[in-house]
Amino acid sequence: MICAWCLKNLLKPLRWRNPKMIFVNSMSDLFHENVPEDYVVAVAKVMVAANWHTYQVLTKRSDRLRKLLNNSLRFAVNQEHIWWGVSVENRRYGLPRIEDLQNTDAAIRFLSVEPLLEDLGKFNLGGIDWVIVGGESGPGARPMKKEWVISVRDQCRREGVPFFFKQWGGVRKSVAGRKLDGKTYDQFPQRVTHPVMAPRECLALAAEFEAEYKRTDLLTISNMDSPPLELAVR
Repeated sequence: MICAWCLKNLLKPLRWRNPKMIFVNSMSDLFHENVPEDYVVAVAKVMVAANWHTYQVLTKRSDRLRKLLNNSLRFAVNQEHIWWGVSVENRRYGLPRIEDLQNTDAAIRFLSVEPLLEDLGKFNLGGIDWVIVGGESGPGARPMKKEWVISVRDQCRREGVPFFFKQWGGVRKSVAGRKLDGKTYDQFPQRVTHPVMAPRECLALAAEFEAEYKRTDLLTISNMDSPPLELAVR
C-alpha cells in the first residue's frame, strides 16, 4: 500500500488552486530504477488531471523515460503542460540522452545543461523546445568556461530554441551571478493555460485517486534510496 506521506504529496497539485510551475522530483529522479512503473504512471495521471499547472520532469534515466513515454505513459505524452527533460552535463553521458528524448512524442522536450562540465560541440536540437544552462556550485565546484556557454546559446539562437542561463555557479554563485555578456537570458517555452477545476471536482477527483491508490501496492518505501516524489513550486 502506498504510504500516507507519498499519497499526500502525490495529490497536492489537485489541492493547489493557483496555477504553479512545478518541478517534479527536484531532489531525486522519478525514472530511477527503484521507482515502480505503476507509481510513475500514478504521478502522470495526477499531472494530466491537474492540468492548470505546468510540470517539469527531469531525468538522467533517459532510456527508461523513452520506454515509458512510448508505452505506459503514452496517455500523458502529448500534454503541453507537462515538460519532459533530460540532463546533459557532458558529451559521453549527456548527449546520448538527447536522442532518447527525441525518440518520444513528447509535446514539450527540454534539456537541462547543468552543470555544464565541458564543451558539448555541435549537437542536434531537433524537436527540443527549451535549453537551460548553468554551472556547478558549492564547495569543489568545477569551473564552466564562457565559450562552452556561448556555443550552446548560439546553437539555440540559430535553431530558434528558447535559452535560459541559470548561473555561472562556483563557490560563491551569488557573486558570480547569471549574466552572460552583460545580459540575462530568461527565455521559456510558451505555457499553455487551462481553467482551474472547480473545488468540488478537485476534492472528488482527489478522493477517487486516494481510494484507488490505497487499494494498490504501488510502493514499498523501505526499498527506495530517496523519497519518490518531491514537488518544488514557484
